[in-house]
Amino acid sequence: MSASASTAAAASDLELALTRVFDAPRELVFAAWTRAEHAVHWFAPHGCTVTSCTMGLRVGGPWRSCMRWPDGSDHWQGGEFREIVPPERLVFTYAWEDENGRPKHETLVTVRLEARGAQTALTFHQAVFESESSRTSHGGGWNGSLDVLAEYLAKRTGTRT
Repeated sequence: MSASASTAAAASDLELALTRVFDAPRELVFAAWTRAEHAVHWFAPHGCTVTSCTMGLRVGGPWRSCMRWPDGSDHWQGGEFREIVPPERLVFTYAWEDENGRPKHETLVTVRLEARGAQTALTFHQAVFESESSRTSHGGGWNGSLDVLAEYLAKRTGTRT
């Protein structure tokens, strides 16, 4: 195997890609990703709660949220918006913060939303992680959060999950 093929394979091991289809209009799904009053209801997996969320929705604008884990510990995360194309695309940086509020390793998240009648197809991509275990951990967290998002959207639209 060539060195470039080996590098490409290693990079893909450090990327996360998820897809979901939600029973909600694309505009509502986009708002759920970009408006704090929606994000506080779903931007954490089951068992966790969002205790704080701010969104400076503009290119270069900051976002920040606090996730309280079941043990009562608070974990802050944040970044900045890089690209905003309502209601179809959102790109932002993502980093956990250390105990002094300084960002740790930063990844780039891309969310694409495609209208499919009354439904919305979401394609999620996050990269590049420091390790496969970090990618796997984020995959569990994001899948759990997307489950909560589906439930939240169902309440907002009156559909079932």
